[in-house]
Amino acid sequence: MQRELVGFPLSPAVRVKLVAAGFQTAEDVLEVKPSELSKEVGISKEEALETLQILRRECLTNKPRCAGTSVANKKCTALELLEQEHTQGFIITFCSALDNILGGGIPLMKTTEVCGVPGVGKTQLCMQLAVDVQIPECFGGVAGEAVFIDTEGSFMVDRVVSLATACIQHLHLIAGTHTEEEQQKALKDFTLENILSHIYYFRCHDYTELLAQVYLLPDFLSDHSKVQLVIIDGIAFPFRHDLDDLFLRTRLLNGLAQQLISLANKHRLAVILTNQMTTKIDKNQASLVPALGESWGHAATIRLIFHWEQKQSLRDLEMLLSLLPHHRQKVL
Repeated sequence: MQRELVGFPLSPAVRVKLVAAGFQTAEDVLEVKPSELSKEVGISKEEALETLQILRRECLTNKPRCAGTSVANKKCTALELLEQEHTQGFIITFCSALDNILGGGIPLMKTTEVCGVPGVGKTQLCMQLAVDVQIPECFGGVAGEAVFIDTEGSFMVDRVVSLATACIQHLHLIAGTHTEEEQQKALKDFTLENILSHIYYFRCHDYTELLAQVYLLPDFLSDHSKVQLVIIDGIAFPFRHDLDDLFLRTRLLNGLAQQLISLANKHRLAVILTNQMTTKIDKNQASLVPALGESWGHAATIRLIFHWEQKQSLRDLEMLLSLLPHHRQKVL
């Protein structure tokens, strides 16, 4: 199995430059000569040589991990996979129509992409989910925490306060119709202060910062094991504005997608990505499609596309479910 760079004792500065240059695994780097690595990554020849020596030494002293005998690669049956699907859990959205389409809410261990034009409610949904993921289990929640990575500066803490306050009030109403002691006890800890303190916010200004943050997440998640939701609000923004090399952009995005899928599976959490829309011209006709191209369209397990319904201030929803890498089912 190819070993990701995040697992090697490299300096953070060198690791970030390697990822930004499109290197994802040790095998990718070891195929390059020191002089070529220095030029491509933007580090000195001495740093390039030292990096290669570290990678070779670690792989030689830890052959089982590099050879693919890790716990993550153990065999399992189709029945076990089905049982995992049934027990994976969901993050409820408090929108019954959306929850019904998704089979109960945003699924854990999967990546979900939310697409739409500006103002349609993508960030609103992300902030709502950052609150909802913390709902206690006795109310049907997963009692988790959230990581919110913001690339566009759209996060509004005042809005989160309003959403959290409304959620607390809603749960109190539910508890008021029952006499279960467990719910009353859970509400004592489900306070505005606790909700806000369990949303971990990171602001990324360019694609280098975004890649660095995502590739450092495994260490963060090891220290914050209750995190069950990772949100990247604005996956397209840094790549569309700061990166003109299409080949490099595609390679970086593919690596980023694989890293997020790995995080979702290893840490049993949900990943939410928001994406912008762009205009596609086909046979003299223009249509709005999600940004970042066809290749990125297969990155997420589920793609939600929000539209403004014509002549009405209502949102319409289209869902694309990736059953296989090149097969999608459309649900209206």
